[in-house]
Amino acid sequence: MKKVAVVAHAGKTIGGGLEELRRELRRAGVADPYWSEVPKSKYAPERVERALSDGADLVFVWGGDGMVQRCVDVLAGSGVTMAIVPAGTANLFASNLGIPQDIAEAIEIGLRGRTRTLDVGKLNGERFAVMAGAGLDARMIQGADGQLKDRFGRLAYIWTASKNLRTEPFEATIEVNDELWYEGTASCILLGNLGSLFGGIEAFDDASPEDGLLEVGVTNAEGLGQWARTVARTAVGSTAKSPFVQVTKAKKVTASLDRKVPYELDGGDRKKVKKLKARIDPGAIAVAVPGAS
Repeated sequence: MKKVAVVAHAGKTIGGGLEELRRELRRAGVADPYWSEVPKSKYAPERVERALSDGADLVFVWGGDGMVQRCVDVLAGSGVTMAIVPAGTANLFASNLGIPQDIAEAIEIGLRGRTRTLDVGKLNGERFAVMAGAGLDARMIQGADGQLKDRFGRLAYIWTASKNLRTEPFEATIEVNDELWYEGTASCILLGNLGSLFGGIEAFDDASPEDGLLEVGVTNAEGLGQWARTVARTAVGSTAKSPFVQVTKAKKVTASLDRKVPYELDGGDRKKVKKLKARIDPGAIAVAVPGAS
């Protein structure tokens, strides 16, 4: 039997909550796991480190993408497998991997599923699993934080995005693999490890977390009209065909901005910066996914 740990965001819930998680683990034969609950995802890394020190070789993460990102940042490179019980608002990482919002099924996947070894991105010193970005997407996430997101879920993101569409763009110089790739006005810079966003929309058409490459996108769309055209193109076809979007793949990305702008990692907002330094970390994280081991 694997030595199991649980690191849970106490403010997130699905089904019968953490009590159901305890019951289902006991039913599966895990009677006394290392157990830690945190009030906010920013406290998770320390608890994951404790679990590793305790000898855990399987860590269940209870929460959404922000909680997963904090745990990935510690687990990457450790060789310890991460299992996810998706209890957040978006759960993009779990949904991309086919992990359902069902406690019993998520436990079964964690204990008896197969293991995939996946790439992760790293931006300004922190790892991310799905996507990171600067500009409009970060403002959208900052505005939807807290009670608004808890009350309205994904609709909160749409609401705050609409409020930020007229924000003044910034000037960006972007190097890809140490060569100049983009220079000009930008309203949003995205870095992707996986492609699917809300409702199955593909931000990057052929993103793979096993190709050793980051997806890179920049848009200079401004105002409601241009953003509406960009989003419509994303929903029905290829993002890259939008006249306001430029995309590529990279092992390494550096972006210099003319002023400080907010950025985010997997839905978690960070302080404003004028520099973005990102790279891919190939095969860094082992994740339990559906399928026979």
